[in-house]
Amino acid sequence: MNWYVVYTKPKWEKKVADKLSQIGIECYCPLITQIKQWSDRKKKVEVPLFNSYVFIQIEDINRNSVFQIPGVVRYLFWLGKPAIVRNEEINVIKNSLNASNIADVSVTEIQVGDRIKLETGAFNNQSAIVQEVSKTHYILVLESLGCVLKIKYK
Repeated sequence: MNWYVVYTKPKWEKKVADKLSQIGIECYCPLITQIKQWSDRKKKVEVPLFNSYVFIQIEDINRNSVFQIPGVVRYLFWLGKPAIVRNEEINVIKNSLNASNIADVSVTEIQVGDRIKLETGAFNNQSAIVQEVSKTHYILVLESLGCVLKIKYK
């Protein structure tokens, strides 16, 4: 079976994933924990790694059954066809989020355009291209995952 990407209404990712699981469709909504600041407190909350996206694994003939779930908008398309995500890519996301040995990283003399290999943390063994270097952060392009990573430092 193929993995597809379902586009959801904003802030509906977890609700859609729960409903899909309830009707027997295998889905994956990668979550990360963030600390949110309110005027009177701080709280740890789980937020989706990819806004408005849920990965589902479903047979081609059953693809339309996801539209019975409130909050599902459409499939993500690539070159006129529903985008297919490989199992290896899903596993990389899962393994990256399950990494428990995230360490502080210090880098010196990195230039825009440099190709680097991340050696620790959630994106271990991933190659990246440096897109931006500032006083507070680096922006790296992870081509293998098709995403941009922003690393803040103190």
